[in-house]
Amino acid sequence: MVELAGIKLNNPVLVASGTFGYGKEYADFFDLNKLGGIITKSVTLMAKEGNPPPRIVETPSGMINSIGLQNEGLEAFLKTALPFLAKLEIPAIVNIAGDTVDEYAELAKQLSKEKTVKGIEVNISCPNVKKGGMAFGIDPATTKEVIGAVRKATTLPVIAKLSPNVTDITLTAKAAESSGANAISLINTVVAMAIDIETRRSRIGRKTGGLSGPAIRPIAVRMVHEASRAVKIPIIGIGGIVTGSDAIEFFLAGASAVEVGTANFVDTAAPLRILAEINAYLAKHEISDYDELIGAFKE
Repeated sequence: MVELAGIKLNNPVLVASGTFGYGKEYADFFDLNKLGGIITKSVTLMAKEGNPPPRIVETPSGMINSIGLQNEGLEAFLKTALPFLAKLEIPAIVNIAGDTVDEYAELAKQLSKEKTVKGIEVNISCPNVKKGGMAFGIDPATTKEVIGAVRKATTLPVIAKLSPNVTDITLTAKAAESSGANAISLINTVVAMAIDIETRRSRIGRKTGGLSGPAIRPIAVRMVHEASRAVKIPIIGIGGIVTGSDAIEFFLAGASAVEVGTANFVDTAAPLRILAEINAYLAKHEISDYDELIGAFKE
């Protein structure tokens, strides 16, 4: 058993928002109750159609996506997705996104009424429409504003999912912590671009998208390491985790848990295989608890 920001997990391996739907999509492949927990795809207050296709393009050791937070909105989520999550024995953490601070706060308020929801992960890589489209998570001040609003709107554990597209990750990490976040998840996707050399146009519908997969893992490990030295709240490591060794890197860098994302598209049972490989490492090195790995990187 692992406790993260007040959320009790069976183990430290979760699935990342946007790569696992609402859980039901993977239920035919393995027993979801063997996961540490599920983090849902982003939920917005109103339904979103998302970005124009193509939305995904494969890149060396990764992929670029530009989904645009397509979802049916909060009301539909509560009616169709939450009943399935309620049947599971593991915690459901809902990822939320909004165009304004008020939207984030309202989402947190409404989700707090649902006993199935054990925590809220706040996607602050979304554009703030009142600030000219700048992502909330790029500026420490707006990070503090949105996390503070969510904190006031809920008693549930709040996890701030931070953007890597900043000069100094410690500034936004500290802003999230000071405004009431119980944990931080690092990292979200890295802004990237791919060009079709025949058409000379972008290979995705929008000019840029978010790069994920093994290509970004070294960046993510570095940011987790830096953030873990700057804040006292726990960190969830995300970014290109494909093997147990990858996950252990994040633990050593300072993460208390990990989220498996892009690997789910390649191997539907990736989270359980990664967990088995982590446990094999613990047994090989005669380590009795995951906690012994956290921050054990030798400077």
